[in-house]
Amino acid sequence: MSDKGPKEYEGFTERGSGDVQHGEVHDNADDLQRHLGNRQIQLIAIGGSIGTALFVSIGGALNKGGPAGLFLAYTLYSCLMGLVNNCMAEMAVHMPVTGGFIRMAGRWVDEALGFASGWNFFFYEALLIPFEISALNLVLSFWRDDIPVAAVCAACIVTYAGINILAVKAYGEAEFWLSGGKVFLILILYSFTFITMVGGNPQHDAYGFRYWNKPGAFNEYLSTGALGRFEGFLGALWAATFCIVGPEYISMVSGEAKRPRVYIKTAFKTVYWRFGFFFILGALCAGIVIPYNDPTLDGIINGDHGGGGTAAASPYVIAMKNLAIPVLPHITNALLVTSIYSAGNTYTYAASRSLYSLAIDGRAPKILRKCTKNGVPIYCFLITMIFPFLSFLQVSSDSAKVLTWLTNLITAGGAINFITMCITYLAFYNACKAQGVDRKTLPYCGWFQPYSAWIGLVGLTCIVFCYGYSTFLPGAFTVESFFTYYTMVGVAPLLFVVWKLIHRTKIVRSKELDLVWDGPLIDAYEASFVTPPIGFWTELLQLIGLKRNVPVDERVA
Repeated sequence: MSDKGPKEYEGFTERGSGDVQHGEVHDNADDLQRHLGNRQIQLIAIGGSIGTALFVSIGGALNKGGPAGLFLAYTLYSCLMGLVNNCMAEMAVHMPVTGGFIRMAGRWVDEALGFASGWNFFFYEALLIPFEISALNLVLSFWRDDIPVAAVCAACIVTYAGINILAVKAYGEAEFWLSGGKVFLILILYSFTFITMVGGNPQHDAYGFRYWNKPGAFNEYLSTGALGRFEGFLGALWAATFCIVGPEYISMVSGEAKRPRVYIKTAFKTVYWRFGFFFILGALCAGIVIPYNDPTLDGIINGDHGGGGTAAASPYVIAMKNLAIPVLPHITNALLVTSIYSAGNTYTYAASRSLYSLAIDGRAPKILRKCTKNGVPIYCFLITMIFPFLSFLQVSSDSAKVLTWLTNLITAGGAINFITMCITYLAFYNACKAQGVDRKTLPYCGWFQPYSAWIGLVGLTCIVFCYGYSTFLPGAFTVESFFTYYTMVGVAPLLFVVWKLIHRTKIVRSKELDLVWDGPLIDAYEASFVTPPIGFWTELLQLIGLKRNVPVDERVA
């Protein structure tokens, strides 16, 4: 690509609409298969990564920061994620390869960064699986305390294995329905918030934004006065860092998506709406329904009451009980079970694919490249399935302590993934500029670049290093808390340095960066379709028997 000008590149990106060569067309340069359809990708983009954090853990963030602190924290971090999504969308739509941002980091920045980011993402995703299983056990205890913890852990492991050992289409179908349940739950909670705040509750109390005035918009946390209110905002911001994710999961499915330059592009565009509708509006609603010093919430957060981590800790369930609304808490908890289960299923998929992408480029043992005839990386899957067994720690340990430990360990790893995306985009942007490629000819052109990437990079770096600041407060330092906050911050750079020293890797120069990569293969694959892309709503209508005459992604025989 280094010797091609804008006109020639424009022809490359638009090629494939007319001439179709007869011959064998492969989905990918590897053994994964493109079976994820439009409706599956869109639901994975909308709800694939939403779990317990948005519905339950958000109560802890409200308790720390108050309603205004919570709202500002979630808004700020959603904006940062929007900037990262802007970067990732341009790269992933241009080059929708297996492994997404992991392989891009290795190809476009430095092999050592691909190694570090890949293993960081694998451990991040793999550790999230037992986290969600632990959360699932806690949510089930909302109904009764005698449900066998080991039985729930075993059931999750078996069903996750069953779904993910099948073809990727089975995973996509499962996530379509499970993510639909999350959207339904969110709509219920938003409707509950609006109806009750205007007086539609058994007490006929139109409380509106009362709790923003009494006890107040901001809470003091760790300190008093203005510093305490700022620390409350930071506490809510750390919670937002764990809760708000998205671009990485679309990036990971892009290598198994049908018509990726169309469907993946649409999925990335919906992420902006998701940040606003789910996370920002969710933070606003949580701060409306109860005050930050609600006695029940305070008791659960401080350990005086049971229910920490269960639906009983959800601001919405607390509000339902305060307003004496029956049945609805049980419906909420039931949908929470499906939401949390779905998140664990997504993490199982993402962890196995990240390990496979490492193997493709020689950064993990070659044997891990082995796939079944259905396109499932079997050995990567088996290794991933070891991690859910960590959930059995709950059997002999306090569940809430296990959740706290995993949360702190995982959060920094997630932010490091986004930092990697920003760094990779800056390399990609500079390469386009150095090689004379007009970014407007790409299938998707991000806005406000490269400033979007720089702002995201600086903001996320500050968050990573300040995340565990409370550990360094007078009298607060413990070795355990330090390592749970900063283990991943140290591991990722260590992985980078070790690989770089052993393999003597070099940073890829802008003029030498391979912008073509798998482009011709992807072009040929997309040119093999003989029917136009199908719309999301059309595909939904086909599920109920309507518009069956519209062909779906038919290809040249």
